[in-house]
Amino acid sequence: MNVLKRFPANLIASRYYYTNRVKKTTLYSKISPLGDPKSSVYPELQNWVQCGKKVSVAELVRIVHDLRRRKRFLHALEVSKWMNETGVCVFSPTEHAVHLDLIGRVYGFVTAEEYFENLKEQYKNDKTYGALLNCYVRQQNVEKSLLHFQKMKEMGFVSSSLTYNNIMCLYTNIGQHEKVPRVLDEMKEENVALDNYSFRICINAFGAMSDLERIGGILRDMERRPDITMDWNTYAVAAKFYIDGGDCDRAVELLKMSEYRLEKKDGEGYNHLITLYARLGNKIEKLRKYLQNGNHRETVTDFRVPNTVIRGYTGKSMEEKAEAMLEDLARRGKATTPESWGLVATAYAEKGALENAFKCMKTALGDEGSLKEVESFIASLRNCIGVNKQMYHALVKADIREGGSNIDTLLQRMKDDKIEPDEETTVILSTRSPC
Repeated sequence: MNVLKRFPANLIASRYYYTNRVKKTTLYSKISPLGDPKSSVYPELQNWVQCGKKVSVAELVRIVHDLRRRKRFLHALEVSKWMNETGVCVFSPTEHAVHLDLIGRVYGFVTAEEYFENLKEQYKNDKTYGALLNCYVRQQNVEKSLLHFQKMKEMGFVSSSLTYNNIMCLYTNIGQHEKVPRVLDEMKEENVALDNYSFRICINAFGAMSDLERIGGILRDMERRPDITMDWNTYAVAAKFYIDGGDCDRAVELLKMSEYRLEKKDGEGYNHLITLYARLGNKIEKLRKYLQNGNHRETVTDFRVPNTVIRGYTGKSMEEKAEAMLEDLARRGKATTPESWGLVATAYAEKGALENAFKCMKTALGDEGSLKEVESFIASLRNCIGVNKQMYHALVKADIREGGSNIDTLLQRMKDDKIEPDEETTVILSTRSPC
């Protein structure tokens, strides 16, 4: 579970530090591609200003936010430090809190403590105190977390759910699930507004303790509250624990509630529900109908949903239905991948139905698959039926489509597998570009 809830990007008035007119290339476009964590972004920042280009505080804040989101914490810290040191941005408590959090992520809470202690008293508010608490919680230092939490209480800095949620996450991450509900009860006693995340942490705690009855109680409590909007994820989390506990009927009810609240454009959410449905065992046909009716997100780029159904079919020795489903998807213009056909072919091969396995193989390899896809498919079959000339021909064709840089390696692999080239091999090789 993610212990930290990110601080929102601060709403700083847009100020500028510049020497000349700005060009079309932005500072963000220069820093964002620098993916090597060992490289510093300081040279880019300094060069940008030295070249007479304008620096917007709003853009720098966006860069820090984006780098944090992409877990490039050192780079985010460098940008934040540069903002402060150059005077481009006069840090408010919000900027100090973000900076402190980044220090904790990069160097640990000891260094973060030093930064906090050196802050002027006017900057030590709920935001900076909360950022330091995040550092303690992230490193699971229970003693420091609880002492700091108590001090925040004494100073009146725990009026929001964020601080309490962090303490509940701390107990979750150290396996003391029984303490999570006590924190939730304290929030109610102190009239702290609970959010969906607060309740979801508690659901996870009860799930870890296999207490389905109290999960039901949490859901009923949430549903009664006018300030809580039930979302698909909460019901899905609860459904997962009911599946774990063997109460499939209640799990189905919760999945239906989740499904009702899920936007069709949310491909990740849809994939998650499909996976939960598949765990119920007898819901494979339901998943197939989803695909057949086109209820799933049209723009989902991965193939996890059909593959979930395929694994369900093949796990029940229903390879024919899996194959028919892929053929139906292909007829309707939906993409099918070598990996999907490989699942079916492997199932056929394991049952000794080699003719059907080769048929799937031929369909999968075709004349459009990438070298990576063909390699993946062949790897899935190697242990069942070994490799043959047809597979190597598919690999060679795929490599030629991508420039032919691996032909010699593939031919050597053929030789190592004791597969001799033939006339068809020669014809395929002749299609290479003379360049």
